[in-house]
Amino acid sequence: MNMDSDLQIAGDILEVPHLLQPERAHPETVAEFVGLARSIADDRAQWAPYVEYDATTRWYHRLRTGPGYEVWLLSWVPGQGSGLHDHGVSSGVLTVLEGELTERTERGTRVLAPGAERVFAPGYVHEVVNDSLEPAVSLHVYFPGLTEMPMHESLQAQCAPLTAGAVVA
Repeated sequence: MNMDSDLQIAGDILEVPHLLQPERAHPETVAEFVGLARSIADDRAQWAPYVEYDATTRWYHRLRTGPGYEVWLLSWVPGQGSGLHDHGVSSGVLTVLEGELTERTERGTRVLAPGAERVFAPGYVHEVVNDSLEPAVSLHVYFPGLTEMPMHESLQAQCAPLTAGAVVA
């Protein structure tokens, strides 16, 4: 009967460097980008000193860049919104840091409280608005970095019922 344990046979994995996955210098997967967003969100010292509010427009600050990605910090006073848009070829992670934001899509409306995350692929169309009575702060990670933000018709116009005799092209 063989009494050797797996550890005796294989040896300590920490002693066999070629079996270990190399640590990545930068995020490469959706999960890693979500992890990046969470780590920044959890460390208030990384973002809080940069927050400003602008009564006339959404305020934004590029917080970090890496190979092919960007991290943006946005603040929203009550009533400010993004307009209906997508992010071109970029995927993204949106995390609410403070306050509440409302996300509207063709599938419905969702209120995002602090800690809420939305992950989206290229072409995802949405509108983000501060419908609350308090300011809000959000963190956005884009990969590849944001190069375009095409605007779209309002959701009401996109979902308007056809009238009798309307022709669909």
